[in-house]
Amino acid sequence: MPPEPTTNSGLSFSPQLGHVTRRAWLKGALAGASGGSLMNWGGLFQSDAHAAQVQAKKKRCILIWLNGGCSQFETFDMKVGRPTGGLFREISTNLPGAKICELMPKMAQRMDKLSVIRSMRTSQIDHPGGIYLMHTGYAQTANVRFPEIGAIVAKYCGDADADLPNFIKISSQGNAGAGFLGPQYQPFGLDKDGRLPPFSTSYLASDRESRRNELRNFVDESFSQRVVADPIEMHRESYERARRLQNVRDKFNVDEQWKKHRRQYGDSKFGKRLLMARCLVEAGVSFVEVGQSGYDTHADNFIGHKSLVPPMDHAWAGLLDDLSERGMLDDTLVVWMGEIGRTPRINNRSGRDHYVRSWTSALAGGGVKGGLVYGESDRDGADVKDKPVTEGDFFATVYAALGVDPTTENYSGVRPIPLAPFGHSVVNDLLA
Repeated sequence: MPPEPTTNSGLSFSPQLGHVTRRAWLKGALAGASGGSLMNWGGLFQSDAHAAQVQAKKKRCILIWLNGGCSQFETFDMKVGRPTGGLFREISTNLPGAKICELMPKMAQRMDKLSVIRSMRTSQIDHPGGIYLMHTGYAQTANVRFPEIGAIVAKYCGDADADLPNFIKISSQGNAGAGFLGPQYQPFGLDKDGRLPPFSTSYLASDRESRRNELRNFVDESFSQRVVADPIEMHRESYERARRLQNVRDKFNVDEQWKKHRRQYGDSKFGKRLLMARCLVEAGVSFVEVGQSGYDTHADNFIGHKSLVPPMDHAWAGLLDDLSERGMLDDTLVVWMGEIGRTPRINNRSGRDHYVRSWTSALAGGGVKGGLVYGESDRDGADVKDKPVTEGDFFATVYAALGVDPTTENYSGVRPIPLAPFGHSVVNDLLA
């Protein structure tokens, strides 16, 4: 016989939906009793336990972010001989039958490490919407602040007690941050040269700074006993993290490493950023995003890509080799993407405009197969011909590769929000 419905204070719950209803009710009741909202209460029931399981696997992620939207036609999905094909030739790769753009000779010899998705189809065609979408998996709404992928990975793969931040951005875009996950998962930003922000350095001698911190903590604690407010705790957490950063400042100095690895990564600022990403994940950071800007090529698309793609190709290849040589590639997922693709049609300024009906992304390393080209666009690249991958499918697959269940829920207010949107499908063919 099925179990009897449970009764609690006169409230009945169906056996099938009881765990959800009880969580929502309990959270609402406690929030009402305290006069405020409880941040991420749902995590106490499901999310935090799942995070502890995932953290044991020590997966890490590096996101190569191509700001503006890199052209699929000038990288992995060429249409040579077609009106949409453009100026560049295709070259053979170490993956039989797969050809890519001549601007990427180094990655051509590392296609055996990649899963290339040639059938991305997403929903946001403008830059702000696309940046938000391809950092969170969700379109912007007025009522919910969704967290970026880096914040999710920081929560489920990171170490909350580490002195290093778990979510770092190096010269990269992003307009969502930690969203409803809270300030402890906010990204820590470095500039285009990898320099630490000014607030990370104390101008006081260490003994004076310690005494000042003791006084600050005393005042904060005294005040918080009389006034309960999230901003007080947020400020205290932020300040404490900045203080702990003093213990690991040397992890951000890669000058000596750069002397050794400059040729491997290519002598470019982007190459040095990717080297820093490798150093940081090796030191224990769970998520590093590295940006390369300039891909919004509405004019002079071919000149722009001829300038941007070769240093990106060199640095990306160097990163994969470096991770592999250190035995880190199996545990480090490398994601390559921007917010949009580019149009099949070449406009009258020799440019390509925004396009989302068919474009390309790529994955390598931890949790995904190598030597795979997934999906296909039609002969002019105007639409997906086979195996479309939506933003929800993409994010679900990335989380699954990292060992994170994409159906896991966190709470925004009393609303449960899964990591990947409802209706998604994990692309299991991509997973190792």
